[in-house]
Amino acid sequence: MKKLILFVLILVSGISFAQNDAKRINQYNLENKVAIKGYDPVGYFNQGKAVKGKQEISTYYQGVIYKFSSSENKETFLKNPSKYEPQYGGWCAYAMGSAGEKVEINPETFKIVDGKLYLFYNAYFNNTLKSWNKDEANLKSEADNNWKKIYK
Repeated sequence: MKKLILFVLILVSGISFAQNDAKRINQYNLENKVAIKGYDPVGYFNQGKAVKGKQEISTYYQGVIYKFSSSENKETFLKNPSKYEPQYGGWCAYAMGSAGEKVEINPETFKIVDGKLYLFYNAYFNNTLKSWNKDEANLKSEADNNWKKIYK
């Protein structure tokens, strides 16, 4: 009887993880399941700049592939993935706050706020990081609320 209960618990938790992975794949800003257009999420924190990750140094975390510039960065990520994942599924933080929209990003336009990574659209003379900086507190609050609605 204990084995049956254990089997049912494992089965239910497996289904739950698969659903969470599918949700992330559908809602996150991914290209072939790769986050941040292949940039190293830890590099933003440790190097203070956007650094391209390498295919051979990557990991699969909850349905998403992250690439890293070094094995050390990969190990750092694996110790605490939620610390390094970009906010709002990797979509533009400004667009999420101002309109609740999923807008592409330029992975080299970013900001670390309270230990979290925020990414921004920056093309065609439109750097949304500049607009974000003008009203960060309100935009962040709105973006948090909008992402909760999108990602429920």
